[in-house]
Formats: sequence, C-alpha cells, structure tokens
Amino acid sequence: MMKDMKGDKMQHDMGDMDHDKMDHGDMKMDMDEMMHSGHMMMNHGGMMMDMGDLRKKFWVSLILAIPVFILSPFMGFNLPFQFQFPGSSWIVMVLSSILYFYGGKPFLTGAVGELKAKQPAMMTLITMGISVAYIYSLYAFVMGNIVRSGKPVMDFFWELASLIVIMLLGHWIEMKSTMSAGNALQKIASLVPNQVHMVHGSETMDHDISMVKSDDVVEVRAGESIPLDGEILSGTSYINESLITGESKAVKKSIGDNVVGGSINGEGTIRVKVTKTSSQGYLSQISKLVSDAQSNKSKTQMLADKVSGWLFYAAVSVGLLAFVYWLVFGDLNLALLRLVTVLVIACPHALGLAIPLVMARSTSIAATNGLIIRDNQAIENSRKIDYVAMDKTGTLTEGKFTVNGLKASSGMSEKDVLSIIAGIESGSSHPIANSIVEYAKEQKVDAAQLDNIQAIKGYGMSATKDSHKYLLINMKYLQENKLSFDKATAQEFLDKGNTVSYLVVDGKVVGLVALGDTIKVNSVQFIKDLKARNITPIMLTGDNKEAAAAFAKQLGIDEFKAELLPEDKHTVIGDLEAQGHHVMMVGDGINDAPSLASATIGVAIGAGTDVAIDSADVVLYNSDPSDITKFLNLSAKTYRKTIENLWWGAGYNILAIPLAAGFLAGIGIVLSPAVGAVIMSMSTVIVALNAMTLK
Repeated sequence: MMKDMKGDKMQHDMGDMDHDKMDHGDMKMDMDEMMHSGHMMMNHGGMMMDMGDLRKKFWVSLILAIPVFILSPFMGFNLPFQFQFPGSSWIVMVLSSILYFYGGKPFLTGAVGELKAKQPAMMTLITMGISVAYIYSLYAFVMGNIVRSGKPVMDFFWELASLIVIMLLGHWIEMKSTMSAGNALQKIASLVPNQVHMVHGSETMDHDISMVKSDDVVEVRAGESIPLDGEILSGTSYINESLITGESKAVKKSIGDNVVGGSINGEGTIRVKVTKTSSQGYLSQISKLVSDAQSNKSKTQMLADKVSGWLFYAAVSVGLLAFVYWLVFGDLNLALLRLVTVLVIACPHALGLAIPLVMARSTSIAATNGLIIRDNQAIENSRKIDYVAMDKTGTLTEGKFTVNGLKASSGMSEKDVLSIIAGIESGSSHPIANSIVEYAKEQKVDAAQLDNIQAIKGYGMSATKDSHKYLLINMKYLQENKLSFDKATAQEFLDKGNTVSYLVVDGKVVGLVALGDTIKVNSVQFIKDLKARNITPIMLTGDNKEAAAAFAKQLGIDEFKAELLPEDKHTVIGDLEAQGHHVMMVGDGINDAPSLASATIGVAIGAGTDVAIDSADVVLYNSDPSDITKFLNLSAKTYRKTIENLWWGAGYNILAIPLAAGFLAGIGIVLSPAVGAVIMSMSTVIVALNAMTLK
C-alpha cells in the first residue's frame, strides 16, 4: 500500500510540524501526557476532571449526604425516616458546608470556565442552584440557631445534598461512557522501541532512541521493531508493515529500500541509515493527525448544555422579577423565599441524568450487539451521515490471501507450473508466498529446487536452474517488456478482485497464479442497506485500481479511490466534509487512524490494530461491517429517547418556575417549595424509567 516510504508528499502535506524543535523525548512526553488524559475529561466548563477523583468525590459526598437526608427536613416536611435532636441542625450545617465546597468543587470551577467564556450552561445552572440553596440555608440556620428570631425560616440543606450527589453521579456515568485521544497516541508511541542498536564502526552499542540523528546507522535484528524511518545499507529481510499500512502481506526489503519506523523486521538482520528522526517520522506525523482531529471533535457542544443555558437565563430572569414583585407587594422574607424557590426548582436534577442514563443504557445494548460506543457524540452525529467511507482489506474483506486460480500453457501442466512457482516462493516468508507453498502441499505437489532466488524490485521474483531462467512477475513487467500473455484468462481473475502473478520461463509466459482476498459474508448486504438509507458508500484502498474496481463491482459500490497513501485517505475525508457531507469512516489499520479521528464518525473493525480502535468513536468487535446498520438503528432510537428525557428533565420548569414565582397568586395558585420539590423529584424518576424503556 505504501510502495515508496520516502514520504516526500507526506512531508509536504504535514509540514506544519516543527521538526527542529521536537525530539523523541518530547514526542514521548507529549504522548504520555495525552495517554494520561485518557483518564481525564473536559467538564462542561472546560475544566479538567479526573476520573478517579470524580468517583471518589461521589462516594465521599454520598456518605456525607446520608446524615443530611436523615436529619434535615425535605422542603420543610419531615419524611417517615427523618428525625431531629438537639444539635442535629449543627451537624447538618457542617456536613452540608463540606459537601458544598468538596462535592461541589467540579461544578464551581466549571461555572467559572463557562462564565469566562460567556457561555453559561449546565455547570453554571448547577452552581447557581447549589450556591443559592447553601447560602439561603446558612441564612435560615443563623436565623433559627443564632439570632433565634422566633419565626422559622425553611432551609434547603436536603436539596443541596441531593443535587450535589445526583449531579456527581450523572457526570461520573457520562465520563465512564466516553474515551479520549490519549490511548491511541500512546499505542502509536509504543510501536517504536526506546532503545536502538547504534552502529559505531565495527561495534554495536545500545543507546536511547532520542540520541539518534539523521544519517546515523542502526542495526535491526530478527523480530524487532524498526525504530526509525531510514534506508537499508546492508542485509535483506521481509518487513511486516501491517501495523502501519493495514495490509496483511510482508514486503521484501534489501539494500537501498526504505523502511518505516514501527514496522516489524522478519528473520533477517539489517542495518539502516536513519533518514528521519523520531519527530519527523511517519508515526509522529500520524499521531499529530490523530491528536488534531480528536481535539477538534471535542469542541462539539452537548445538547444538554444548550438547554441548561436557556434554563439558566429563564430562571434568573423570572426569579429576579418575582423577588422585585414580592418585595413591593409583600415583605423581604417572602421575596427571598420566592427567589430561592425559583432558583432551586430550576436546578437540573433530572436534566443532569437525562442524557447520561440514556447513553449508559444505549452503551449496554450496543455491547450485547457487537458494538462498543466510545464517544456518545457519535449517536447524535449518526443522523447526519450521508457518506460511509471504507477501507477494503480487513474491513470489507477477510484480509487473508488464498490461491483462487492456477493456469498453465505452452505444453506445461498445472502441476509443473505450481511446482516451479512454489519453488520460487519457498525462499520467501511473506503471507502470499506462504499461501502458495501451503496450496502446493495441499495439492501434494513438491516445490522445485531452484537456485539464485532473488527479488525484482517492483515486479516480483526470479530464480535459475540448469541454465533456465524463471520469473514470477506482475502484469506491469509483461507490458514493459512486451511479453505476450493470455489477457482474457487474466482478466477473468482480475474481474473477481484477484492479484495475478505470471510464470515466465526463458522469456515465455507459461502459466499464472491468481491470489485473492475473500469478501466478508455480510458486506454485500451492508452496502445495500446503506444505499436504502440514501447513504453513499465509497471504498478507499491502497490496492491497485484494477483489483479495487473488481471488488467495488462485486460489492455494489459505485465510488472508490485506489492506490491511496494514509494521508490521501485523510485528505479524501476532509474534502468530502469541506463539501458539506457528513462522513463515517470504517477502517482497521494505523493508516486509517487519522481518517477515523477526523471523520464525523470513526468506526474501527475490532480485529484491527489497537491504534485504529483507540482513534474511533465506535468499535465493531465482531469485525462485521453489517453491525454498522445496528448502530444506525440504535442511534436513531437513542437520540429519540434523549430528546424525550430532555423534555422530561427540563420541561417541568415551563410550568414550575412561573408557579413558584407566584405569577398566578392573584387567583390563589402558588407552587409551594414542597410541591415544587415533589415535581422535581418525579421528573428525575421519569427520566430514569424512560431511559430503561430503550430497546
């Protein structure tokens, strides 16, 4: 897929990286920091929240809240399990104060971020509610326990504790159901070894990779990862680039060939002259694309934040109007009570759980149906998708090569042709060669014993025996050397998506072997399902155009792009989105990671690489592309439930806030704090039950 790894084009396309200022240590440090942020999440105010810290805050806050629930009246009413004793109000006040400053800290800091950005939303609304409840409750405590005015003032300590605990729970659920970019970047970094075998004259010494500069020579032994991009100075080996390209076949490399950092060396030992340091190499550039794309995606504003913002302005406006009105036509205590009641009732108990509960339920259902939803934003975005871009090998196909055809001519038998081809390939260790050798064994054909087996760069293999010269080469070699061959037979195999290699003996084509990948069972139906939804499928592959066209025809795909490098796929996605399309990208290789991250929705095949999976929003762990149809169906139902819950979570305020403010007091209708609290609690129960009805 990546036939020339010099990367001149990639350097041009990704030249915004400051290579001179970034060494391997910086790259590792940045990736470690990003990996650490895999346990972090931006809260709604832009503040970083640690997963472990949030979990701890919830459990500690719940323990502190239980005595408050038992000892503090609920909106002025004692529930059956509640009681008070002399001094209990002091305990409630102290515990509530700790709750406010400890459990409420994420919301207080989040509100500061929202207000600085001039975008009040969920955090500001929560902070307003808990702050008003706490400050007014302190006022009530002072009036009842220190001033002893004789006129009881109702406190909101119970509501304060319940709001903090419920909001922490909601944000914990939300955080658990999302993932960050850190894991993908850390996986990319792990592909490169920390130590390299540096060649100093006739000696080899191990050094930290950060010490390696351009033109240094490193030795790569059998089975080791190639540490840096470079050019082979000595040795021959088969390089497994599947982690980089997503393609399953190993590639023979010899003196003068380029190798890529992160690929795996085969059985040979090679010495490589470094052409790019770690900050300039392929993996570094891939990691930057992934990081940039994922950080851009994180700026999408949650729908609940918008609702919270509207609710914040409504509550403050109505509350202030009510305060002024009752201050003029009542007294200060009544005006304060109405203001506080409006602001506390507006607190999003249910709204804070509305989306997390539906998402948690949706995630659970998805997991039992072969889906892992890693970014909940993908559920909302799924409604917009009008293009699905797909890698071919390993995504629509099995990614395993098999011998699909063998033909002989010029008086040779198929057995003789297979024997010679197996003999040529017996000197190779790559998957295609192995499949031919295994096929010969299955057919009980012995591989011919040949001499001088060598690779012909860009064309195939050569060998000799008893003054005869044998070539196993591609069509390009035949065309360039004007060798005649049976085009009709070859085209028959090419039309089915096979790769065809030709056996040439002493300058004459005597046979061919066709190898192909197998289309996954459900791939064709999946393409039909996409078209039925008015979604355009497009195949993006590094394969040659003929093979790609054949596969596209079999699959029913009208649009495809072939011979693509990793950055080309990324560019195709960007071009489609620039045209106003919303693109879902489906892939399984590291080369797909930037495209997965930058697409509106990235879907990784579960059998693919860890980096691709960690760059995606959705993972198909059964590696079945037809599961995308399940995702689209579930997403539509999940989004509908989310909207319903938002109405249940915030809709009661349409009636509750005006009634709590006393707008209908003239006809004798005033919503008491107790009734308002009951309505607020009922909405919380309703959103929980509604989330559970998602099927």
